[in-house]
Amino acid sequence: MPANNKIKHRPKKSLGQNYLHDENICRNIVSAFKIKKDDLVVEIGAGKGALTKYLVSLTNNLAAIELDENNCRILGETFPELKVINEDVLKADFHGILGLFGKRKNRLRIIGNIPYNITTPILFNLIESRQVIIDSQLMMQEEVAQRLTAKPNTKDYGILSVFTQVYTKPKLLFRVSKNCFYPKPKVDSRVVNFEFTDELISKVSNEDFFRKFVRGAFGTRRKTLRNSLKNININVNELKIDFDFTRRAENLSVIEFIELGNDIYNRA
Repeated sequence: MPANNKIKHRPKKSLGQNYLHDENICRNIVSAFKIKKDDLVVEIGAGKGALTKYLVSLTNNLAAIELDENNCRILGETFPELKVINEDVLKADFHGILGLFGKRKNRLRIIGNIPYNITTPILFNLIESRQVIIDSQLMMQEEVAQRLTAKPNTKDYGILSVFTQVYTKPKLLFRVSKNCFYPKPKVDSRVVNFEFTDELISKVSNEDFFRKFVRGAFGTRRKTLRNSLKNININVNELKIDFDFTRRAENLSVIEFIELGNDIYNRA
């Protein structure tokens, strides 16, 4: 078990494996997710079962996505009731995974200690699958966690901040020391909760354009919006929009991004 210091198989750096071995932290992570018996829970990167062993007692519906075949074997032998999915989480079909639990009206709840090197792609994969996901609770690099909840006019505020806050309500939970892992990473981690909501994205006129607009705005971070938007072929001089385009992307709130994006889309 990853929560035991006697780990038989060396973690694979190529898979970003850092095994959690602090039992108190494992219990705290699972407890913070407030799982009910009927919840459909999917664990990302289950490893050898550090969190899994606490999850199996809380829900009758648990699946685990794990890429390492050896870990999948260990999970299957240790937790016979667990649905083990030997797959790259970046290719995971969460609509299909929902089907593994039978015909239910419920949506999925996602939990996991995810690899630092693919944190952002995992988040975007979950966003794309939000129709079948209620919420998620993920442990990630502290630096990335700060970016997710960053506010305008700060160095951490950027594309990831805007997208995360448009599609979810992110909430920083507790910090986890690097000493709680094997091998020990260079930085601390943070547990973050994401509640998926349509509250803001429903205000967006066109999602594809909005994403292009936000990426373009931050594409040349230190330039004014007037100049940075030229990179995505938007000439603000032709739009006749009452907005101060000498501002930079980092100065705009999430709501302002939505409103300005809608104005440009509807006039372009």
